[in-house]
Amino acid sequence: MRTMLFPPRLTASAESVREAAHRRGLRTTQFTSLTLPDGRRGAEHLHAGPRFADVVAPAYGIAPLEAPRDWLAGLPWELTRRDVRIMPIAEAYALRRPVFVKSPNDKEIQAMVYADGSRLPGPDAVDRDTPVLVSDTVKFTAEYRLHCLDGKVHTGSRYAEGGRMALGPLSDAARAFGDDVLAEAGTALPSAIVVDVGMVDGYWAVVEANAAWASGLYTASPDRALDVILRAAGPLGDVAPRDRQFIRTPEPRGRGDAVTAEELRALFARMPGIQRPAHT
Repeated sequence: MRTMLFPPRLTASAESVREAAHRRGLRTTQFTSLTLPDGRRGAEHLHAGPRFADVVAPAYGIAPLEAPRDWLAGLPWELTRRDVRIMPIAEAYALRRPVFVKSPNDKEIQAMVYADGSRLPGPDAVDRDTPVLVSDTVKFTAEYRLHCLDGKVHTGSRYAEGGRMALGPLSDAARAFGDDVLAEAGTALPSAIVVDVGMVDGYWAVVEANAAWASGLYTASPDRALDVILRAAGPLGDVAPRDRQFIRTPEPRGRGDAVTAEELRALFARMPGIQRPAHT
C-alpha cells in the first residue's frame, strides 16, 4: 500500500485530496509532531507547500516536479498578452513603474502589484540574486486552474472573475486554450503540472504554472486531480527520463538529506497546536 504525506494543517482542498487518496486505496500520513512519523520508508507521495516539500521529500525519496523558473517568461506574447521577464530582485529594485512581481515557484516574494521596485523586500530580507518574475499589470476578467497530465488538460475549474474569487466549472474554451498551450509549450513542462489561464481584453492568456503537489483544487474533480498529483510527486525511481530535469532541488541544508528536529521545528513554528502523528 502506498502512502501519501500531508502537512500539519490541511485546507478544505487538501482534505478533498486526502479523501480521494483513501478512495484510491492509499494510506495517508499527516505530520503533526516534531519527529518524522513511523513508516517513513514506505511513503511515496506528498501534497503540501514548497517549504514542507523541501524539508520532507528528500528524506522519503520523493521527487516533486515543477515548471522551470523561466517557463512563463519564455512564452510568446500571444500566449501571455503581457511582457513577462525573469530577473534577479536586485535588478527589479531599479524599476520605476507599477509591475506585478512574484517568485517563480515559491512564495518567498509576495505575488502582487508593486508601485515600483523600491517597494519590494529589501536586501536585508532577501538575497539580491533571488530570481523574480516581473510582468506588466493586466486585468484578468476570468481565471481557470487546469490540472494537466501528459500534455492534456485532465481536470480544472474556474477560480476567479474580475480579480475576485468566483468558483465555477471548467469552460470548454479554457480547456481548449490549455490544450493549445500544452501543444505549443508543453514540452518545456513536466508531464504533470498545473497551469492557470485567464481572459485579458477578450483574449486567452497564461497566468502562470504551478506545481500540482502544492496547488489547490477549487472545484476540480479531486479524483482526476489526484492522478496529476501522484505523478507530480512520486518516488524518485518512478520518474520518467523526460521528467527528471523538472525535479525540484531544495536549497542545500548542509547536513545531507537528513531531516533534523531543528528543521521541523522551524517548519512547524507557524503552526500552533501540533501534538501527535495521525495515520489513516
